[in-house]
Amino acid sequence: MRVVWQIAAVAAVAIIGGQCVAAVEGNPWLTLILGLLTAVLAVPVYRWVVGRTEHRPVTELSREGAGAGLGRGVLIGVALFGAVIANIAFLGDYEVDGLGSVSGAVGLLGFMAAAAVTEELLFRGVLFRLIEERAGTWIALTLTGVLFGLVHLLNPDADLWGAIAIAIEAGGMLAAAYAATRKLWLPIGVHFGWNFAASGIFSTEVSGNDTQQGILDAATSGPQLITGGVFGPEGSVYSVAFGVVLTAVFMWLAHRRGHVVPRRRRAARVEATTTVPR
Repeated sequence: MRVVWQIAAVAAVAIIGGQCVAAVEGNPWLTLILGLLTAVLAVPVYRWVVGRTEHRPVTELSREGAGAGLGRGVLIGVALFGAVIANIAFLGDYEVDGLGSVSGAVGLLGFMAAAAVTEELLFRGVLFRLIEERAGTWIALTLTGVLFGLVHLLNPDADLWGAIAIAIEAGGMLAAAYAATRKLWLPIGVHFGWNFAASGIFSTEVSGNDTQQGILDAATSGPQLITGGVFGPEGSVYSVAFGVVLTAVFMWLAHRRGHVVPRRRRAARVEATTTVPR
């Protein structure tokens, strides 16, 4: 039952916050405030429900190292998406015509903060963590990645390829970031940095969501394989490639730090073969 209570608690914050943000659409400052409020409130709600249902310290959201983890994550997310845009622009498929909407970027800051925090708490904090306990890290990474991609099919301009790309580049990468650190701060930061760079800085579509304009007045045009088409650059082969590389790096770190959880059967076999009889 713990998974039900945990999902219900975090989802309630996400849904209520999302409705409030939708109600003030067009007002960037209220969107900023309500989005940040949703992000901030989701954290203690997660701590409370996990602590109550699992009777343990919620170490994955410990305050120690939170700022550093978030900061590193944001830098990684922005740099990663910047690299995607740089490659698309190199082929002439992304062009900047000048400045866009600063107020639009302000609203997107709050919107993306709420999305990054609530989605990470749900997908990595609850689903990945609990599946990993039973099935191991690699199966949990695969299953939650697929689910993360499928959920994005609900977006207005989503398509199957976009969902597959999200499952690989984001679902895998963000789960691996959690596995490497055993904290949620890094994946939250990466998620936010990526999404805000895509929308608030480079003014591209985010997962087929018909995102409003950010700081730059820019446009993409060209083959869908390169630009991602109406789904946005997250559907680009560059995003998939960079996401796979970063997933591999995070999983290497997780393995090196002893954070990779084996499958239960395999773990039991290893324990049996290593037990020395008296």
